[in-house]
This record gives sequence, structure tokens and C-alpha cells, in this order.
Amino acid sequence: MKPAHIVVAAIAVGAGILAAMLAGSGSREPTVVEVAAPPPPPSAEVLIAVGTIPIGGTINASNVDWRKWPADAIGPYFVQRSVRPQAREELTGSIVRSAVSVGEPINSARIITGARSGYMAAILPTGRRAFTVAIEKSDAGVAGFVLPNDRVDVLLTKRDRSGGQETFVTDTVLTNIRVLAIEQNVQEREGEKVLPGRTATLELDPRQAETMALSKQLGEISLALRSLADGPASQGDGGETVDIQQRGGSMTIIRYGVTVQVPLAGK
Repeated sequence: MKPAHIVVAAIAVGAGILAAMLAGSGSREPTVVEVAAPPPPPSAEVLIAVGTIPIGGTINASNVDWRKWPADAIGPYFVQRSVRPQAREELTGSIVRSAVSVGEPINSARIITGARSGYMAAILPTGRRAFTVAIEKSDAGVAGFVLPNDRVDVLLTKRDRSGGQETFVTDTVLTNIRVLAIEQNVQEREGEKVLPGRTATLELDPRQAETMALSKQLGEISLALRSLADGPASQGDGGETVDIQQRGGSMTIIRYGVTVQVPLAGK
């Protein structure tokens, strides 16, 4: 065999061996690397509302249950099962100071245990008074639109005969007052169901309660519903209070330190 033929044959054999090696390496299955899943974040069981609990509502076995909660998101007032394993039973019948939504943890600082005098006394802040006024004297006013936790102004309308003829005057005696509760009764007006409130219970301080008691004797009380946008900016401690004092045949109104003497001539 000629040398040239030997070289060509060697090259062909080498090419065949190389092709076989490449084909063999291509048929291998890819290597699978298993990566371990990260461990779940630490958690603890806390008492969660599984049903909506309105303001003044009571906790019971049907509206709370234990649920896992991220450990780093547990607040200081959350009720933890590891700390109070019998809390679900112990808190049954307790009253909530503010509404609790579904999925919201129970906050021990917002519940009252062992309340026996009713939810109104329980949700009333320290130093405040609950004062009830009638708001459905006619079809006028905001009866049916005022709801608990709304803010209202209290208006006093009375007769004034100081100018020789009888007129009616209206003064705003209290502003930005929180409504604690509304008594409602479903009625039908012009073919539609409405919920007119007969009475409203207001949250007042002792001085404001005295003003309200006297105002009810001097004339007719009305409520003016305030916008939600007004509430947070001017909520404070109940807004402006007009001091009304009655002595003999006159009434003294003190607003922002300015005294006005108004003679009384009947309601």
C-alpha cells in the first residue's frame, strides 16, 4: 500500500473514532442538581378574628380561632397560644373597644374582659360621658344618615323675642362630637325602606354634658353631620364647646371667651 493511502486511511479512522466519541457524549442525560428549599420563616399561633366583630361586640368561639403568624410581625398586644393556651375560652364574652375585621389579630389592649354593665360603659373612654339626645322630631335633620363613630355638630334652635317680635335663632353649641350609638327602626317612606335614628348617644366630657342638658331645656336640639375629611384634622378633644348658663330671665353664652347675654322669652 502506498504511503498516501495509509495516511488517508488513518485520517478516516481517526475521524470515525472522533465522531463516535462526540455522539456518545451528546446522548448523556444532563446532570440534575437538587437545591434544598429554604426553611419556612419562624411563626407562632396567635388569636385571629375569623368573623367580623363590630364595635361593642363580644368575642366567642365562632368568631376567633388560632392561626399561624410570622414571628417577626407579632405585636406586643397579640394573644399568643404559647403564652395563653386557653385564651380562646378565657376571652369568650369579652367586649371589643373597636371593630375587628376578618383576619385581624385580636389585640388585648382593645378588649375588655369581665364587663357586666354593657358595652356602652365598656367602650366609653376614661373621663368621658355618654349622653343621649332625640334626633327624630321631624323629617328634617340627618336622621337615618348618622352612624356610630360619625362626627356631628350639635345645634340649639330657640325662640327669641328680645327685638319685640318672635324669631327663631340657632347656635352651634358643640362641634366635632363623636357618635357612640344610634337607635334605629326600619320604616317605609314613599315606598322605600329607611332607617331613621330616633336617638343618638354622644361622647362628651362632663362640661359638654352639662351644656347638652341645659340646651335640651332651652330649645330644640339638632345634629349636623360632619364630613369624614374634617374628622382627623380637628378631632382633638371634642372641638368647640359653647358654655351656656341660665340665670333668671337671661341666658349667658360664652364662646371662645366672648360672653353674650341673651334674654329668655320662652321656648
